Amino acid sequence: MELGLGHVYGCIGAALAIIVSSIGSCIGVGKAGQMAGGVLSKDPSKFGGLLVLQLLPATQGIYGFIIAFMALMNMGLLGAPVEFSKYQGLATLAVCLPIAIIGFFSAIFQGRVAMAGMELCVKQEGQNGRAILMAALVEIFAIFSLVVSLIAVINI
Repeated sequence: MELGLGHVYGCIGAALAIIVSSIGSCIGVGKAGQMAGGVLSKDPSKFGGLLVLQLLPATQGIYGFIIAFMALMNMGLLGAPVEFSKYQGLATLAVCLPIAIIGFFSAIFQGRVAMAGMELCVKQEGQNGRAILMAALVEIFAIFSLVVSLIAVINI
């Protein structure tokens, strides 16, 4: 079985899903980590709550990984390659874009909300739950894009 243009397009989509969403996660987790470092320098006892807030933007990179993995499986590139037309490849590329783009932006914005939540936790004791909830609300849009990309990639 020879790999064709469909496989190339599909691989581009899979690569974009993981690369773009993971870049957003790196930015979000990095910014939240900078804030957490500052907070922990003053009060190391807040480590557990801040760690959860810092990790939240990492999920978008995980979602991109899931879509990339499913796309590669669908093309047979994690086993024996299957026939995959140019149109199937373009469709795979297209359906990988929601998690790539929305994952990128939601991770960055979730990192910003996590930073604000960390500030809340510093100023008012016992607000970790509220801070986590506010940051988790940004996640909803990444979950929507994950579901759309996943359903579409499975049905190509």
